[in-house]
Amino acid sequence: MSGQGVRWWPALLVLLADQLTKAWVVASLPYGARTKLIPGVCDLVHSRNRGVAFGLFANAGPWGQRVLLVVILLLVGFLLWQLWQQRGPRALQLAFSLILGGALGNLSDRLLRGEVVDFVDLYLTWGERTYHWPAFNLADASISAGALLLLAAEILAKGKAHASVSR
Repeated sequence: MSGQGVRWWPALLVLLADQLTKAWVVASLPYGARTKLIPGVCDLVHSRNRGVAFGLFANAGPWGQRVLLVVILLLVGFLLWQLWQQRGPRALQLAFSLILGGALGNLSDRLLRGEVVDFVDLYLTWGERTYHWPAFNLADASISAGALLLLAAEILAKGKAHASVSR
């Protein structure tokens, strides 16, 4: 596979896996249903969210939802352009592709359902208290992984540049 393929296949795989898992959750679990996967740590839950990753801006109202859709479309356009132009390290290509795949997965939900299906509920029970992370899906996880990879690639690139100037 050429270097060009590295740019697109992760996004396509994320989009496909995200949509398949969401379709499975919608078909298998009634809305609001919860199934314990790892007691005290992780549940499978069928929830919906009108916001972006991890429920941010979920209560934005109708105009806010329209603005959010425009911002997401601009982000997808930017990511497509970045991948088209990217000649840099494969880590950057992978990072942009993971973010693009996640953005397309959640955008698909937003356009098809008017909201995003979430199904992973992570939490930690410590004594009498339970601490929850907002429910999320594979698209959200891919966006987060891509952002972390992008951050790591930038930090490493700056470190190498600084090291070569110091010599």
